[in-house]
Parts: sequence; C-alpha cells; structure tokens
Amino acid sequence: MTTPTETPADGPETLLPMAPPATQGAAFTFGDPVPVLDGRDILDYLECWTNGRWYEPPVDPSGLAKTFRASTHHASALYFKRNLLASRFVPHRWLNRETFSAWALDYLVFGNAYLERPRNLLGGAMQLRHALAKYVRRGGDALERYWFVQSTQEHEFTPGSLHHLREHDINQEVYGLPEYLAALQSAWLNESATLFRRRYYNNGSHAGFILYISDAQQQQADVDNIREALKNSKGPGNFRNLFLYSPGGKKDGVQVIPVSEVAARDEFIGIKNVSRDDVLAAHRIPPQLMGIVPQNSGGFGSITEAAKIFHASEIEPLQQRLAMINDWLGEEVVTFLPYVTEAPAAGA
Repeated sequence: MTTPTETPADGPETLLPMAPPATQGAAFTFGDPVPVLDGRDILDYLECWTNGRWYEPPVDPSGLAKTFRASTHHASALYFKRNLLASRFVPHRWLNRETFSAWALDYLVFGNAYLERPRNLLGGAMQLRHALAKYVRRGGDALERYWFVQSTQEHEFTPGSLHHLREHDINQEVYGLPEYLAALQSAWLNESATLFRRRYYNNGSHAGFILYISDAQQQQADVDNIREALKNSKGPGNFRNLFLYSPGGKKDGVQVIPVSEVAARDEFIGIKNVSRDDVLAAHRIPPQLMGIVPQNSGGFGSITEAAKIFHASEIEPLQQRLAMINDWLGEEVVTFLPYVTEAPAAGA
C-alpha cells in the first residue's frame, strides 16, 4: 500500500511505500501449577500460645491429619503398629478393643491420646470413652483443664475425668509430638513426586512445550488467536491438536519445542525409593514387614527374625507407654498377651 506525500500545489504527487506494521513479541505460560502439600510452616514454632482459655498445639493437628495419608508407607507404618498393638491387647470391661485401637492410633499420629472416664449418677466409673486428639486442647489457666474444640463447638471436660498420654517434647511440656516429625519432608516429597507424575500422564505424557513462531507471514491477530486458544485449553489431554494455516510460510516458521524429557530428568523412581527409606527409618520398621519387594537377589533376610526384633525393640516399649494409664485408673486395664511368632501345630 502507498500513500501520497505533501507537494507544492503546482508540482507532481510523489508516492512512497507505507512502512509495515510493527510486530509485537509475546511471551506467556500455560498449564496449571501442580498442587502439592507445602508443609514448611508446620514445623516453624517456638512455643505453645494461648488464647486465654486453652493452649494451641505447637504443630497444627490438622496438618498432621492431612499428612497421615500423604505417603503410602507413612500411613501403612502407623496402621501396622496400631494393628500389632490391638492384636495383643486384652479387652477389659472398662476399655474395649475398638476404643483402644482409636486411642492407640491417636497416640501414634499426633503424639497425644485422650481417654475420658465418665461417672454415673451415683459417682461410679463407667466405660472409658475416646476423645479425638485432633480437637482436644489443654487449659491456659490450668493444665488440668481440658477442652474439646471442633469448629465453633466448645466443650469443657469435667476436671480430673480426662487422661492425657503424650510423647514428650524437648521444647514444651503442654502437648506431645509424634516421633516421625523428622521424616515429614520425605513424606511430602514422596507425595509431590506422585502428584507430578500423575499430572504428567494426564497431560498426554509431556511436561509442556514452547510454541515458537518466526514466520513473517503470520499476522498479529493470528498470533493473538493462537495464544488465546492455548490459554483456554484446560483439562486432561490438552494441546492434543492445533490447526494452523500459513500460506507461503517457511518450513521452520512454526516449531513445537519440548521443555524437557521428564522420564529421563525427574528421577521419579529414585525420589520414591529414597523418600520411602527415610519414612521407614523414622518409623523403624524393617522393609520386609511392609511388603516391599527387594531389589537384590539376597533379599532382606528372615521375616520371622525381623518380626521378633521389631516387636521386642519397638512394640513392647509402646505397650509399656500405653500401660501408663493403669496408674491413673488404679487398676490393670491395659494389658497385652505375649507375642507369638510360631504357627500353631496342626490339629491344635
């Protein structure tokens, strides 16, 4: 296209070519961020703070509850310990097996466990009741007072009716903390690797790409339309097909450049194995008891010997901790059967 230039009234009109419209460079990203559990703040604490009526735990119980199922081996290890404890527990008229199982699981997950001893109208003791450790708080003016706080509902326990079993912490004496806190980062890393790999497969087995357009034949409106089409495409299988009409364009005017080859760069198997080993080390459970398949020909050794050592060094100390409630009750309520690994004889 040409445009006339200004000339004297008596002179000829000179035509000059119009300058081509300036192109605009564009850079943008597409694809939603991968949702992972970011848990650095869960360990960032100095002391228990009080709101005037009760102390708040140093570590958010809701975060521990969410982390409970973040990693396969973390949840399985806690359930495994709970099942071993419950299998050898001797039910009592004041404490049945179901209540004991819930109480023991709370202690393993939160480092705190509560049992309430209600009284009847005549002042006699009734069957022990389990109070969810996630919602129990200790009084701010007196540690002997306990509150049950769930959302906007508040209930104060009768003084002296609640037993608090806690795993001692070196920084404060109000609440207990679970033993596995050092392995939380590994459990979250394990979960993050799984979530990232799921998004990778759901997105068509690629981590993303760069759409590079250097074809001068493309109009700015066409570039804007392509950008909007990519930004608006969401969900599994996005970016599967793209139609682009470029008459007279160059062969390499439009290129799709992969960002990376995830299968070779994200070390998925290595991350899963290392984080798994960290979690099992924190729970002190032999791998053969967790159903892990050995990678070498020699295996992990005798599962019977591993079970004996694990019970003697891990389960029996836990049984002794749980039996401390007997001193508070004044009666042998929590007792356990001896651990037996040999199979019963045929016909017995």
